[in-house]
Amino acid sequence: MENTMRSPSLRLTRTEAARTHLTIVPPALEVLAPRPVFKPAVDPATLVHKQLLGGEFWRRIPAYAEIDEAVFLDHSWQARHSITRAERLFETLKDIASPEFMDDAALGFSSSPMSVRLSPYLVSLIDWSRPYEDPLRRQFIPVKSRLLADHPRVGLDSLNEQGDAPVPGLTHRYADKALFLALDRCPVYCRFCTRSYAVGVDTDEVEKINLPANAQRWRDAFAYIASRPEIEDIVVSGGDAYQLRAAQVTEIGDTLLAMPNVRRIRFATKGLAVMPQKIVTDHAWRDALVAVVEKGRKLHKEVVLHTHFNHPNEITAITERAMDLLMEHGVTVRNQAVLMRGVNDSVETMTRLVKRLSHVNVHPYYVYLHDLVKGVEDLRTPLDTALHLEKHVRGTTAGFNTPTFVIDAPGGGGKRDVHSFEYYDRDTGVSVFTSPAVRKGALYLYFDPLHALSPLARTRWQDPAEQQAMTRAAIARVRRVERPFDIFRGVISKPNFPVEDTAWP
Repeated sequence: MENTMRSPSLRLTRTEAARTHLTIVPPALEVLAPRPVFKPAVDPATLVHKQLLGGEFWRRIPAYAEIDEAVFLDHSWQARHSITRAERLFETLKDIASPEFMDDAALGFSSSPMSVRLSPYLVSLIDWSRPYEDPLRRQFIPVKSRLLADHPRVGLDSLNEQGDAPVPGLTHRYADKALFLALDRCPVYCRFCTRSYAVGVDTDEVEKINLPANAQRWRDAFAYIASRPEIEDIVVSGGDAYQLRAAQVTEIGDTLLAMPNVRRIRFATKGLAVMPQKIVTDHAWRDALVAVVEKGRKLHKEVVLHTHFNHPNEITAITERAMDLLMEHGVTVRNQAVLMRGVNDSVETMTRLVKRLSHVNVHPYYVYLHDLVKGVEDLRTPLDTALHLEKHVRGTTAGFNTPTFVIDAPGGGGKRDVHSFEYYDRDTGVSVFTSPAVRKGALYLYFDPLHALSPLARTRWQDPAEQQAMTRAAIARVRRVERPFDIFRGVISKPNFPVEDTAWP
């Protein structure tokens, strides 16, 4: 019997389309049989993310001109020859940087809220023929001429980590996660450090809160973690886990893994970006980390390493060598970058960073909008920059190697997707976020840097009354009330910014 059944038509009349909420495609645009599209071959020379700096590049620095590879790869040599004073930097560079820059840097050293510490590896990666523009210099060496006045809402502990600390050096903000600040020292010090209130040595601008690797302080932190069955995830940071002795890595790892409630441990270090030599030559430290990772795996618990690259120039052939060793031992490494003006705020640079990280087996995890940190207004970008970058970076590589762009909500709201703001006034630079899982009903405000605003908005921010008006207006838009001043009598994150004392319950 002849089959008289016909395939249903793929075309709908306009009436049928209207009933089904479909859009009619004009006949000229109909594609009945899509043609295959073949992408043109890519010139390998354009794959710049694979082109890692190698060779003895450090010899271009006068003080390192006679240093061979074995010495330069020695982590102890790197630590001993780290630079903490302007005079030592000048001795290291000699005449490859201009006298004008040297004078500018000397004034920057003395006026920065954050202490300065540079590894020889890091010094050797900076382009000293153009130090003002170099993205690594901008992160680690302050120069007086480029510093900008802080935004009025900037503070030392902008994330309110101390306010969420049940015992010194342990922040418990999320229900199931705690941040353990094991110590207050790092292999280098970042200008933009969100913990400049504690990390490093005292400066002319800041007297630090001390969080040394103290046995009693550690016992108090461990006791708290063990007493809270809801805590499953521990970030071991500081300071920097790189500065822990191998025996201390073992002690922390074994103690936390022995707690039934702890399921995940993250050791956090900037070290891979600024001193990858430690992974290559500090066998005791690397073996201690690997042993904790393997012990966790046998207990069906996850132990990983979190690191912090901000620019593709920080990733070299030495980085790849270090990462290969970690990869061979089954250590997962994730990256948390900070978005910074003149460092990684272009689509091209951020894309290259993400792809280069993936190339050396580091998973891009987060890109943070810059925290409201004192002394680094020149490095901050507006929220709009993060929104723009996320849109253009997504899709350039695999999704699991694409970072999430987040803001660590000022005042203690925790990580929020940059797109999740409740309100964003691009004229005043005020954005408002909520964080229901951390504190239901609270509002957390972020403030774009003044240099990104119009002259009129910058003038308004110089007037305390106008500051209050702009923040209240943003809050009122979220709360949708007629009397925005009453908002301050509700639940809003108090440490986020100063207001009149009478505004609080």
